Amino acid sequence: MSNSIISNSVIKRLPRYYRFLGELKAAGMTRISSRELSERMGLTASQIRQDLNCFGGFGQQGYGYNIELLQSEIGKILGLDMKKSAILIGMGNLGKAVALHVNFESKGFRLTGVFDSKESLVGQVVCGLPIRSTANIDEFCRENKPEIAILCIPKTAAKGIADQLIKLGVKGFWNFSHYDIALNHPGVSVENVHFGDSLMTLSYRLNNEQD
Repeated sequence: MSNSIISNSVIKRLPRYYRFLGELKAAGMTRISSRELSERMGLTASQIRQDLNCFGGFGQQGYGYNIELLQSEIGKILGLDMKKSAILIGMGNLGKAVALHVNFESKGFRLTGVFDSKESLVGQVVCGLPIRSTANIDEFCRENKPEIAILCIPKTAAKGIADQLIKLGVKGFWNFSHYDIALNHPGVSVENVHFGDSLMTLSYRLNNEQD
């Protein structure tokens, strides 16, 4: 099946499969059936088989799935072996937390530059990288050609930075800014992160899903 027609819901489940399989591998397991995997993940065995069949299927009748092989194949589907270059804009509390606590290498990315507009932060070192001034983004991007930008900046600053980075060849954004990049750039890949939305969703569930 062509990746272009695979539903977003299937794509959203792939990282969860990858993570669960990694936990099983770390526990010393070597194979698992779709039924066993479904019980651990809270999905149906049919759903798991349908999801994996979108990419060709990886199980064997009567054997189940080879855990190490399946995790490796899902990692390739997710592009975790590609190590795409990423830059991070905004080195306040959120930006520093993202830089310090996200294992970019294991997620398919390589953090190559960090930036902030505050001159008082420029020159500080985070994750072995010097914080650069946002005034130098153009020069850095032309020399290093990052594919991804992580935006940990206010919404008011995000539009100008996003427009600038897209002109410089950035193809995707991990966006914490709440600015809707896709509205003006529908062809760009964007993954929006809204902590407030997630918390409100939890509030809804507490209010509506209790007996």
